[in-house]
Amino acid sequence: MGRFNLVKPAAAPAPDAPAAAPAPRVEPTPKKAAPTAQSRELDIRLKLHSQLIDELDLSKLDKLSETELRREVLRSVTDFARVERMALNTAELEELGASIYDEMVGLGPIEPLLKDDTINDILINGPFQVYVERRGELELTAVRFRDNDHLLRIVNRIVAAVGRRIDESQPMVDARLPDGSRVNAAIAPIAIDGASVSIRKFSKKPLTLEKLVEFGAMPMAVADFLHGAVKARVSTVISGGTGSGKTTLLNALSAAISHGERLITIEDAAELQLQQPHVVRLETRPPNIEGKGEIRQRELVKNALRMRPDRVILGEVRSEEAFDMLQAMNTGHEGSMATIHANNPREAVGRLEQMVAMGGLNIGHEAMRGQIASAVGMVVQVMRLSDGKRKVTHVTEITGMEGSVVQMQDIFLFNRTHTGADGEVFGEFRATGLRPRFLDEMLRRGVAYDTTNFDPSKPLS
Repeated sequence: MGRFNLVKPAAAPAPDAPAAAPAPRVEPTPKKAAPTAQSRELDIRLKLHSQLIDELDLSKLDKLSETELRREVLRSVTDFARVERMALNTAELEELGASIYDEMVGLGPIEPLLKDDTINDILINGPFQVYVERRGELELTAVRFRDNDHLLRIVNRIVAAVGRRIDESQPMVDARLPDGSRVNAAIAPIAIDGASVSIRKFSKKPLTLEKLVEFGAMPMAVADFLHGAVKARVSTVISGGTGSGKTTLLNALSAAISHGERLITIEDAAELQLQQPHVVRLETRPPNIEGKGEIRQRELVKNALRMRPDRVILGEVRSEEAFDMLQAMNTGHEGSMATIHANNPREAVGRLEQMVAMGGLNIGHEAMRGQIASAVGMVVQVMRLSDGKRKVTHVTEITGMEGSVVQMQDIFLFNRTHTGADGEVFGEFRATGLRPRFLDEMLRRGVAYDTTNFDPSKPLS
């Protein structure tokens, strides 16, 4: 039973240097004093993990149910605790057993963070620093990994599950967890201080427009307008910065789409949570180890148009696929939707123009802008404010071309008024007084809307 000892034999003082041995051992003690209990727990978990891999018949693991496997793990943990004379009560044994199970088939130390519904993001900066975002604020957690190799094992488990790889030749990867949470990982040689992992969690129940209204992202008058525009097949681009809530809003708006329509989603890492029954999900593929087999969004968009879609939904427009998306919106796939990184609606149109140009097509600037003006009906701008709250700040209609300029008009705006002593941002939503040109189309399609909401003299609530 010597292999179960918590103190490694190699840690004993060297026999040939009895006088010098205490010096290097005394010096690091103050540095490790704080995390000693946690380090001991990590050592126990990793030793138990190795023991279970040795003892369990791996060929039978797949045949065991989760309950049976947890029972086997708990039995081994109990035996280990008895041999090591560890003073643990039943609750502590069960907690240790659960952590060992997570180490075997889950994601190790971060598994409890994934189960915490109050956490939006998990940010791992090397093995010894894990941050989370709660309610828009970053917090440093006590979670840590044993070392960088321990963290790399978890990263490889994530990417292997979706058929991707990460190594020195390809040190960056986008992946997803089984629940749809988005994962980005970077390892050496580009990540200097150990593997860096960012996990954007998605709630098990997608947020609805009503929930977004409840959280203050927009007033009900704006939510009703957006719902009606999507239902009336107004092609929409959702613009915003990283972490501003673009995908969340896209998921919420998709509830307005009829269940009788065929939807095709195209993403780099599948994360959309559409509720319609007739959804085909497509995902890009990175090149293999030989640098072949890559499938980009542009190929997927072209292929989607041959699959008889009613609407095409792009998780994010990044490059030359923008041209094919505009073509789809102009050729019988009205009501298609996409997200884009931009700071305001005007910049979103400019970025679309730049991305079309990336395709190397011989199209003049005026013709390119004409394509954008005729394809996109509405730009919705979302923003993550300084206090961590997400807001819809602009609802903007694209009305056409005037000369060589794309014409746009704001329908609803969020105006920031002041910032409180605690950093909370205050403001109000107001209409600009302009009525959208597609309002008549909404009425023709049977979508009623209260036009008194366009009155600019009163704030919307």
